[in-house]
Amino acid sequence: MSINTVVLAVGTEGEAQTAQLAKEAIAVAEPSNAEVVLIHVFDDGEFDRVRAKLGVDERSEGSTPDAVAERHTTTRALGDALSDAGVRYSVRGAVGDLADEVTEAATDVGADRVVVGGRRRSPTGKAVFGSVAQEVMLSAPCPVTFVRDVAT
Repeated sequence: MSINTVVLAVGTEGEAQTAQLAKEAIAVAEPSNAEVVLIHVFDDGEFDRVRAKLGVDERSEGSTPDAVAERHTTTRALGDALSDAGVRYSVRGAVGDLADEVTEAATDVGADRVVVGGRRRSPTGKAVFGSVAQEVMLSAPCPVTFVRDVAT
Protein backbone atom coordinates (compact mmCIF):
# COMPACT_ATOMS: atom_id res chain seq x y z
CA MET A 1 0.00 0.00 0.00
CA SER A 2 1.39 3.34 -1.03
CA ILE A 3 1.18 6.10 1.55
CA ASN A 4 0.66 9.61 0.18
CA THR A 5 -0.33 11.57 3.28
CA VAL A 6 0.54 11.08 6.94
CA VAL A 7 -1.13 13.11 9.69
CA LEU A 8 1.08 13.65 12.72
CA ALA A 9 -0.84 14.76 15.81
CA VAL A 10 1.00 17.44 17.76
CA GLY A 11 0.15 18.79 21.18
CA THR A 12 2.01 20.82 23.75
CA GLU A 13 2.36 17.74 25.92
CA GLY A 14 4.21 16.08 23.02
CA GLU A 15 7.34 18.20 23.50
CA ALA A 16 9.21 15.39 25.28
CA GLN A 17 8.32 12.98 22.47
CA THR A 18 9.31 15.19 19.55
CA ALA A 19 12.30 13.10 18.44
CA GLN A 20 10.35 9.84 18.67
CA LEU A 21 7.37 11.24 16.78
CA ALA A 22 9.57 12.69 14.05
CA LYS A 23 11.47 9.41 13.68
CA GLU A 24 8.23 7.42 13.28
CA ALA A 25 6.66 9.92 10.87
CA ILE A 26 9.82 9.86 8.75
CA ALA A 27 9.85 6.04 8.76
CA VAL A 28 6.26 5.97 7.51
CA ALA A 29 6.52 8.85 5.00
CA GLU A 30 9.98 8.48 3.50
CA PRO A 31 9.61 5.20 1.54
CA SER A 32 6.56 6.54 -0.33
CA ASN A 33 7.72 10.16 -0.55
CA ALA A 34 4.55 11.06 1.37
CA GLU A 35 3.69 14.46 2.77
CA VAL A 36 3.35 14.79 6.54
CA VAL A 37 0.61 17.09 7.81
CA LEU A 38 1.43 18.32 11.29
CA ILE A 39 -1.85 19.05 13.09
CA HIS A 40 -1.31 20.98 16.32
CA VAL A 41 -4.48 21.03 18.40
CA PHE A 42 -4.91 23.55 21.21
CA ASP A 43 -7.65 23.79 23.80
CA ASP A 44 -9.17 27.29 24.19
CA GLY A 45 -7.10 28.33 27.21
CA GLU A 46 -3.87 26.95 25.79
CA PHE A 47 -4.42 28.71 22.47
CA ASP A 48 -4.86 32.06 24.22
CA ARG A 49 -1.76 31.46 26.41
CA VAL A 50 0.44 30.44 23.46
CA ARG A 51 -0.78 33.35 21.36
CA ALA A 52 -0.01 35.76 24.21
CA LYS A 53 3.41 34.18 24.81
CA LEU A 54 4.22 34.63 21.12
CA GLY A 55 3.11 38.28 21.33
CA VAL A 56 0.41 37.81 18.71
CA ASP A 57 -2.49 40.27 18.74
CA GLU A 58 -5.74 38.30 18.56
CA ARG A 59 -7.00 40.64 15.81
CA SER A 60 -4.01 40.15 13.52
CA GLU A 61 -3.67 37.75 10.61
CA GLY A 62 -1.05 35.87 12.62
CA SER A 63 -3.57 34.91 15.28
CA THR A 64 -5.20 32.04 13.38
CA PRO A 65 -4.72 28.50 14.71
CA ASP A 66 -2.63 27.67 11.60
CA ALA A 67 -0.32 30.66 12.14
CA VAL A 68 0.09 30.01 15.88
CA ALA A 69 0.76 26.30 15.25
CA GLU A 70 3.48 27.18 12.72
CA ARG A 71 5.25 29.29 15.33
CA HIS A 72 4.92 26.82 18.22
CA THR A 73 8.18 25.28 19.48
CA THR A 74 7.05 21.67 19.16
CA THR A 75 5.75 22.10 15.63
CA ARG A 76 8.90 23.90 14.53
CA ALA A 77 11.10 21.16 16.02
CA LEU A 78 9.12 18.47 14.20
CA GLY A 79 9.22 20.49 10.98
CA ASP A 80 12.99 20.87 11.27
CA ALA A 81 13.43 17.11 11.76
CA LEU A 82 11.20 16.36 8.76
CA SER A 83 13.04 18.91 6.58
CA ASP A 84 16.42 17.51 7.61
CA ALA A 85 15.21 14.07 6.46
CA GLY A 86 13.95 15.49 3.16
CA VAL A 87 10.29 14.83 4.03
CA ARG A 88 7.70 17.31 2.75
CA TYR A 89 5.35 18.68 5.37
CA SER A 90 2.67 21.25 6.04
CA VAL A 91 1.23 22.63 9.26
CA ARG A 92 -2.37 22.95 10.36
CA GLY A 93 -3.64 24.35 13.62
CA ALA A 94 -6.94 23.77 15.35
CA VAL A 95 -8.66 24.68 18.58
CA GLY A 96 -10.89 22.05 20.14
CA ASP A 97 -10.93 18.42 21.19
CA LEU A 98 -7.66 16.73 20.23
CA ALA A 99 -9.13 13.41 19.10
CA ASP A 100 -11.95 15.05 17.13
CA GLU A 101 -9.66 17.55 15.41
CA VAL A 102 -7.04 14.93 14.50
CA THR A 103 -9.71 12.64 13.08
CA GLU A 104 -11.28 15.51 11.15
CA ALA A 105 -7.90 16.59 9.75
CA ALA A 106 -7.14 13.01 8.67
CA THR A 107 -10.47 12.87 6.86
CA ASP A 108 -10.03 16.33 5.29
CA VAL A 109 -6.59 15.56 3.82
CA GLY A 110 -7.38 11.96 2.87
CA ALA A 111 -4.69 10.61 5.19
CA ASP A 112 -3.34 7.13 4.61
CA ARG A 113 -1.90 6.98 8.14
CA VAL A 114 -2.14 8.89 11.41
CA VAL A 115 0.74 9.01 13.90
CA VAL A 116 -0.10 9.83 17.53
CA GLY A 117 1.98 9.88 20.66
CA GLY A 118 1.05 8.85 24.13
CA ARG A 119 2.28 7.60 27.42
CA ARG A 120 1.78 4.49 29.42
CA ARG A 121 -1.16 4.66 31.81
CA SER A 122 -2.64 2.41 34.40
CA PRO A 123 -6.00 0.82 33.56
CA THR A 124 -7.61 3.11 36.15
CA GLY A 125 -6.02 6.18 34.56
CA LYS A 126 -7.39 5.17 31.17
CA ALA A 127 -10.86 4.59 32.58
CA VAL A 128 -10.98 7.87 34.48
CA PHE A 129 -9.26 10.19 32.02
CA GLY A 130 -9.83 8.41 28.73
CA SER A 131 -7.18 8.17 26.08
CA VAL A 132 -6.92 10.58 23.19
CA ALA A 133 -4.79 8.08 21.29
CA GLN A 134 -7.42 5.40 21.83
CA GLU A 135 -10.18 7.72 20.57
CA VAL A 136 -8.12 8.51 17.46
CA MET A 137 -7.44 4.81 16.86
CA LEU A 138 -11.15 4.03 17.05
CA SER A 139 -12.32 7.03 14.97
CA ALA A 140 -9.62 7.65 12.36
CA PRO A 141 -10.47 6.93 8.72
CA CYS A 142 -7.15 5.09 8.25
CA PRO A 143 -4.58 3.03 10.18
CA VAL A 144 -3.03 4.70 13.24
CA THR A 145 0.53 4.31 14.50
CA PHE A 146 0.88 4.81 18.25
CA VAL A 147 4.25 6.07 19.52
CA ARG A 148 4.66 5.40 23.21
CA ASP A 149 6.80 7.76 25.24
CA VAL A 150 9.73 5.56 26.31
CA ALA A 151 10.52 7.92 29.18
CA THR A 152 7.38 6.90 31.07
